[in-house]
Amino acid sequence: MSAADIFAEGFKADPYWWEAAEPETDLDPLPARADAVVIGSGYAGLNAATELARAGLDVVVIDGGRIGEGGSTRSGGMVSSGQKLVVGGAIKGIDPELFDRMIGDSIASFDYLQTLINEEGLDADLKITGRFFGAHAPSMVEPTHRNGRILAEKTGVTVHLYDRGNQRQVIGSDYYFGGMVVDEYGGLHPGKYHQALRRRARMAGVKLRSHAKAGPVRDTDGELKLVPTERGDIIAEHVVSTTNGYTRKDGHPDLARRIVPVKSYQIATEPLPSDLIEALIPKGRMISDTRRDVIYTRPSPDGSRILFGSRPGFFEREDRDAAPAIYERMTEIWPELKAYKITHAWSGFVAMTVDKVAHMGHRDNSEFAAGCNGNGVALMSYLGYQTAQKILGRQNRPTAFDRERFTAVPLYSGNPWFVPFVAAWYRLQDWYERR
Repeated sequence: MSAADIFAEGFKADPYWWEAAEPETDLDPLPARADAVVIGSGYAGLNAATELARAGLDVVVIDGGRIGEGGSTRSGGMVSSGQKLVVGGAIKGIDPELFDRMIGDSIASFDYLQTLINEEGLDADLKITGRFFGAHAPSMVEPTHRNGRILAEKTGVTVHLYDRGNQRQVIGSDYYFGGMVVDEYGGLHPGKYHQALRRRARMAGVKLRSHAKAGPVRDTDGELKLVPTERGDIIAEHVVSTTNGYTRKDGHPDLARRIVPVKSYQIATEPLPSDLIEALIPKGRMISDTRRDVIYTRPSPDGSRILFGSRPGFFEREDRDAAPAIYERMTEIWPELKAYKITHAWSGFVAMTVDKVAHMGHRDNSEFAAGCNGNGVALMSYLGYQTAQKILGRQNRPTAFDRERFTAVPLYSGNPWFVPFVAAWYRLQDWYERR
């Protein structure tokens, strides 16, 4: 199938998730005063806003685009606890005591997400189906198994190790050389989860306002802060910034030196035969691998199609232009999918940090939570909640991610000029290891 033939009739360069839950526009006037302003309408922002409103504060959430148009509804929707710290390499260079605390908070974030969805009856299609981590090269089998044992020891999850001889029990492909499965991990529907959080926030009294791009937060003569936006200024006692991968230097200059937005792309296949999906991804597991230029893939929550995420190469592209390269990576793992087309292609920005872990704290005259490093569904929801608890004075202790030290990226002020070079180096290393 040629590149031009991979697009199904009615193809959209929009997230597949928006079919069920599209972002919202709310152009009602901004309040001149509020107890708290939350900048950014993702998972962190909405969880923070709801907790503050339930405590009696007058809260407004503002976003530069539509409510929910950013990274939260563009993700793969995979949920886990602590795996990024171990499998993602963040364990290197972190004090063991701090690492153990981070693991504890990562576990707490996963518990928080599940409790939130289940106890409040949120429609999010959360399913715990397990997750397979594939070793993309023979040399990566042993490190993957080692990380699996560490993950089981540190977090208490159930880990199964596989070599190439028995990996078809968990994935219908010979692409990998083995790997591991974590039973307790799963996925949800990012769009529906966000829609449920919007409804929850409004029920708590939160005002949601779109198309209100914010400038740098300024102190006033007193203890209040001024939040300038394209639609007017807001005076508030508290400001929470949760812009994550969409942090701009003209809005948050200090944070922008510490957060690198990296564009990740996804495609969705047309509806597939149910027996084919079960053969390719038994039990509907989430899947990722050990490549530095990582891929992530899963069935859609309704089990009708496969969603596949990656980068198309070194340089950023328009979503439709990137789709053929993503499609090629997908069919390299599952050649059977060459017989099927794609209906959606989209992208979103992931917030990367130097130390590969998330951070919360106080910068740019606001409390902030950012730096999901591609693992944000549970963690950013939790850090938004924790930021609200911090403002309300309800924390028993600071979270491990709330640290003064947040290293800036050298020679960087918000323009990620170096990403293509890093991407090229990552892909070269991956190729060398595999070949």
